[in-house]
Amino acid sequence: MQCKTIRILSSLLLLLCTSCCKPCHNYPIMGADDFVIDSYQIRQGKFAILEMEGIEVEELPSDAMCEYEDTIAEDDILNIVLYHPSRKDLMESIQFINHNVGGFRVRQGQVDLPDISYVPVAGLTLDEARIRLQEEYRKQIQDVELFVTYQDRLTRKVELTGMVGTPTVPVDGKIRLYEVIAHARIPTDANLFLSYVVRNCQPLAVDLHKLINEGDMSQNIVMRGGDKVFIANKKDSNVMVMGEINNSQPVHMSNGYMSLREALVSAGGIPFTGDKRHIQVIRGNLKCPKIYVLAWEHIIHLPNDSLLLIPGDTVYVSASPITEWNRFISQLLPSAQAFQTGNSVYRIVNY
Repeated sequence: MQCKTIRILSSLLLLLCTSCCKPCHNYPIMGADDFVIDSYQIRQGKFAILEMEGIEVEELPSDAMCEYEDTIAEDDILNIVLYHPSRKDLMESIQFINHNVGGFRVRQGQVDLPDISYVPVAGLTLDEARIRLQEEYRKQIQDVELFVTYQDRLTRKVELTGMVGTPTVPVDGKIRLYEVIAHARIPTDANLFLSYVVRNCQPLAVDLHKLINEGDMSQNIVMRGGDKVFIANKKDSNVMVMGEINNSQPVHMSNGYMSLREALVSAGGIPFTGDKRHIQVIRGNLKCPKIYVLAWEHIIHLPNDSLLLIPGDTVYVSASPITEWNRFISQLLPSAQAFQTGNSVYRIVNY
């Protein structure tokens, strides 16, 4: 009977050990040197990271940095101020339209002002429109002075969405991206890595993180009417820290990358049950990931900017061998005890 019990336990152990074996995959396994080399590429910014992910980005248009002459367009709303030493009635009527009606809207390329016929202004600059309107008034009234500005622009403006406090910003041919972002009142922890600018339904190759946080004016493009800016939430990109860690959780990043050391600290660090000789960083899609294997010595001695993570990375800390053994024994003991109890009952019944 004892021999039969031993054979059953041996079969159980063999089954458990076989089921614990992991399938073999031909994933590329990289070391610390490869991780450092890739980290230096990550430091180059958003487009280097996108290149690592296999995403192609077109270059900026050749005229993206060039200012242009802005002209009045259909449905623009003009604020017109008239001064005359004696025609206070005319001054007050125009001011009434500015304040109570909301300004003078351009319809079919023209504006309608008191005491004169429709005046075409579409395609003119503000200064050209001022001169033309002033000439029309001076045909009837001498010593008239006019001033023209934009009150609102329905088509020549930038639309902003996401983490912004202002939905639109008008353009004038000179306003640039940095100034538009300043008007947008974005939060200090906005995810600038995932934020983007769209023109003519195509994303532009602009790195908002470099522009706002590093002051890289090569990203400060001139904005045009119809451009769209999206500011992402800080929670939109993260890395996962898993395994033998005090607090397994996603760690948010807003700049496109963060150091491995910072990610481990944010997750509470590695407890005594973790194997500090075997820290894995899994990068890429599940079908063909790139796996880096690092040790605690690398994290301690290498600088932060040499060990960088990007959105979508997974950090996995393996359990130490003694931890694995203890868990194996703790799972095995209930089964062994059950067999022992069953064997005792069997012997009592039969004897």
